[in-house]
Amino acid sequence: MIDIPPVLADFLLPFLFLSGLGFIAAFFKSRWFKGWMGEKLVSFALSMRLSKRKYHLINNVTLPTEAGTTQIDHILISRFGLFVIETKNMTGWIFGSARQRQWTQKVYKKSYQFQNPLHQNDRHTKALARCLKVRNKVFHSVVVFVGDSVFKTQMPENVIHASRLIRFVKARKEVVYSDGQVQKLVQQLAACRLAPTLKTRRQHIRHVRSVRESKAGG
Repeated sequence: MIDIPPVLADFLLPFLFLSGLGFIAAFFKSRWFKGWMGEKLVSFALSMRLSKRKYHLINNVTLPTEAGTTQIDHILISRFGLFVIETKNMTGWIFGSARQRQWTQKVYKKSYQFQNPLHQNDRHTKALARCLKVRNKVFHSVVVFVGDSVFKTQMPENVIHASRLIRFVKARKEVVYSDGQVQKLVQQLAACRLAPTLKTRRQHIRHVRSVRESKAGG
């Protein structure tokens, strides 16, 4: 054990304290934490404001695909179909359209590009359709923005702020499944999803990074 002279300790302590504060601040500002917090907020709203008898909520679902894996933030299985929900926790102005490959986030004078979440959720829906062996017409794809963001272009009806999510779900009233079929779908999903472990998450992150690097290299 190294003995640190009291004078040196008194000198270093403020720097260590500030470094700790800087680390904490950087953590709370990180994209990972913002994404995690956004998903938790949406999950909480869905679990609190929807009937658990009518809507079965499954969060953070990783499914195998031909290319690797895909991760779905939230899935609602109900008599009214399957809701596939992609959550975005973002601030600033958001620009985009259904057909654009990249959308834009503008915060003050800085602009950032991000993948069209509708295209992202379309891949999620196709993977889920293969897993459950169901028709595409039973799906309701929705992108939910959490945080202080403002849409500066006309968005499709299934791109909404979190305040409209419950309304969006409850507006879908056409019955497509019986209660028995809903329970079977819940069981099927449990069987085909990858185990929600740290290992699964790490493998998915590696897959996402490899896809990004291949695109950047191309």
